[in-house]
Amino acid sequence: MAIRLMSLRGVPEDELEEICKLLDKNKISYYETPAGNWFISAGAIWLTDKNQLAQTQKLLSAYQHQRRQQAREKYNERRQKGEQQSFIDRILYNPLQFIAYLIIILFVLYVSLKPFIDFGQ
Repeated sequence: MAIRLMSLRGVPEDELEEICKLLDKNKISYYETPAGNWFISAGAIWLTDKNQLAQTQKLLSAYQHQRRQQAREKYNERRQKGEQQSFIDRILYNPLQFIAYLIIILFVLYVSLKPFIDFGQ
């Protein structure tokens, strides 16, 4: 019986390709199921042999650790060069969009809280 190794919800294409190459390289038999037509269900990677589960989990753990380290190094490098955008930089880049989102958020909060504020009166 097949065992679901991992869900593909939120997994970038490059990471999926690297995981598939890692599994192929280590001769682990698997198959991939795509997301549903309306993306209600997430795709997944399934193992066909449950005896390979422990080995596969170790490989994925090592891969994810390596990917996390690379992302941190890349982030720190961009930060040192001053290329990493801060929250304030993003607001200043497009202030009208920020103001519009802020108005929408405040409106939703007002509509959500108005019945409770009026309830006590």
